[in-house]
Amino acid sequence: MKKMIGIILAISIIASLTACGGKQAGDESEGFTPAFDTNTSCSITIAGTYDNFEALEAEFDRFNEIYPNVQLNYVKLDDYNNILGTVLEGSDAPNVFFSYTWMYENAKYDQVIAHMEDLSDSSLNINLGCIRPSLLNHDDAGHVMMVPVFSRSYGMLVNNDLFEKEGLSVPATWTELINVCEEFSKKGYSSPMMGYSQNSSSCFMYTVAYPLFAATLSDNPEALALANELDPAAGEYMRPALEKVQQLIQSGCIDLNECDTIEDNYTQVILRFFEGDVPMMICAGDTVSGTKKRESQSEAFSASPFDYTFVPIPLTDEGGYFIDSPSVEFSVNKDCDNLDMTNEFMRFLISNTELDEMASVKRLVTPTADLSFDSVYAPFGQVPSERILSPEVLGITDSLTTQIRIAAFQVGKGDITIDDAVAMYGTFE
Repeated sequence: MKKMIGIILAISIIASLTACGGKQAGDESEGFTPAFDTNTSCSITIAGTYDNFEALEAEFDRFNEIYPNVQLNYVKLDDYNNILGTVLEGSDAPNVFFSYTWMYENAKYDQVIAHMEDLSDSSLNINLGCIRPSLLNHDDAGHVMMVPVFSRSYGMLVNNDLFEKEGLSVPATWTELINVCEEFSKKGYSSPMMGYSQNSSSCFMYTVAYPLFAATLSDNPEALALANELDPAAGEYMRPALEKVQQLIQSGCIDLNECDTIEDNYTQVILRFFEGDVPMMICAGDTVSGTKKRESQSEAFSASPFDYTFVPIPLTDEGGYFIDSPSVEFSVNKDCDNLDMTNEFMRFLISNTELDEMASVKRLVTPTADLSFDSVYAPFGQVPSERILSPEVLGITDSLTTQIRIAAFQVGKGDITIDDAVAMYGTFE
């Protein structure tokens, strides 16, 4: 009897604590609760750079299950970066628009930033706590004017079936990477690693060099300041990253001539990887987003499908880096029509459930903490916290990334030496 009473009391205490505690911040177990009359009728437009945005349109459908009379539209703006400011001043200004952290660096976008609403305003009740903190950019006043809906990183697609077939393990350190490339070469693979290399934009050289350059600067605030100021003295900090690029090519891990046959860093990179004879394909997470859709477009993959994942490039003997950076961010036009319902849609969208769902459809990296939602990205969820770097939090500028991007490309192509690149820091355009 005493035991039975004890159990009843325990259950009663738990129930009362639950009732008193209510719903905690970030807890989505109760689902989304509408704040307005669900019969509200209005129109909301989201403007961006994508040709189409099926993942977002799926969210429109889910939101319309709650608010069936709210019309949501996505529009692509041609010449987006140049006309966005003008569009926001017009009579048909969008309610929500794509935004990027680099806009803060350029006075050209002051007009755009002036239209942005502070999404961290507690009265909006938007759950920014579901976003990885490293992705949230705060302005000088501590406001959040842009919220990431997708994130990106840099790494390599790995054909896991090839590794299993050849009795090799996916490398986790730089030494293992060099050794496994040598083993693949011995087994007849002409280019164990590949990637796009026709021009500096999105080239594999940058994808290799940038994470290590960012890591080098993250440990030295004075060096980061010099690099952001494009001071030639900062060039020396590129050297370790450029040496890795050169070593991969000179050691035979990468056949540059084969890489030059890949005509773009999206469709062609994916289709070349799907041929099934490339153990490791260097690319960015934005490229990985196109893999699922193109599995059926590849005759080779359709005939012989294989298991693949996206993993960090192990640039050191401690492993690789997770460069955790926003890919697409949304800002709300504070001067738009139907602002209340616009914020209601953002409150609906910015949640673990909806962001993970949208990332799953688009196959981009979710900005939430759960990277296991798609097994392709699961390896990034295993990177230790000390090897996760956020360029936005560090304060790495776009002009700095231009230097390492072009320097790595020219060194990789053999157009200049590493010493030349180091001396030329600040002059690359």
